[in-house]
Amino acid sequence: MKLDSSVSAVVTGGASGLARASATALAEQGVKVAIFDMNEEGGKAVAAEIGATFHKVNVTDEQSVIDGFEEARAANGQERILVHCAQTSRGGKTLSKNRETGELTRFSTEDYAYSANGILVASYRLASLAALGMASLEPLEDGERGCITLTGSVAAQDAQIGQIAYGSNKAGVAGLALPLARDLMNFGIRANTILPGIFATPPMLAVGDRAPEVFANLEKSVPFPKRLGNPKEFASFVLELNRNVYFNGQVVRLDGAIRMPPK
Repeated sequence: MKLDSSVSAVVTGGASGLARASATALAEQGVKVAIFDMNEEGGKAVAAEIGATFHKVNVTDEQSVIDGFEEARAANGQERILVHCAQTSRGGKTLSKNRETGELTRFSTEDYAYSANGILVASYRLASLAALGMASLEPLEDGERGCITLTGSVAAQDAQIGQIAYGSNKAGVAGLALPLARDLMNFGIRANTILPGIFATPPMLAVGDRAPEVFANLEKSVPFPKRLGNPKEFASFVLELNRNVYFNGQVVRLDGAIRMPPK
């Protein structure tokens, strides 16, 4: 797909981090970008900076997402690109033991369901609603109508202690890529999932501010290059996934060869 002003994109979570970098990179190519985020102040600021539109959208709410797509399409036209990064989840071990009382507690079904809705269900929601719109477009070269990029995590394959909900649901996002690609092949819509490693996003940079030694150890844990990923590197890969029409149904780690230990 040629990235220029004839193409529109929706980027979820675009107020910060990997999504912000992706929205910026797409806008720099001339793509008309719509940012979906709950952070209204931050999202509007980024939109103003890169010439995008902002839409306050809760990715865990069906009607909110439907309304967001309608607003974005009214502003920029039907998107050919979806980059879905937004998520919400809760952490905890399957079983935890109170050191003082010895009492065992489990990670609740409600907390797990919350995480599933915020990661896996939201990913399907955004992908399927985007595809529904993309299917109406006139095809480009090779019959392509659109490209969906989902964001998993290396935790999909290397989930650590306390990541039962996060890791298993990110694995689900990885699992979406191939069946989506196959379901959508006759519509000319591609789907891929990126599994990022440890990137220098605002939450990770905050760790560096609070605990410089922990941050330094995280950087050393990456085989090469020995640093956290730059969000611009994630965005660069997003651009290539959209440009390269033969990239379809893939799950790709972007992680400096890191493999996460149990804890």
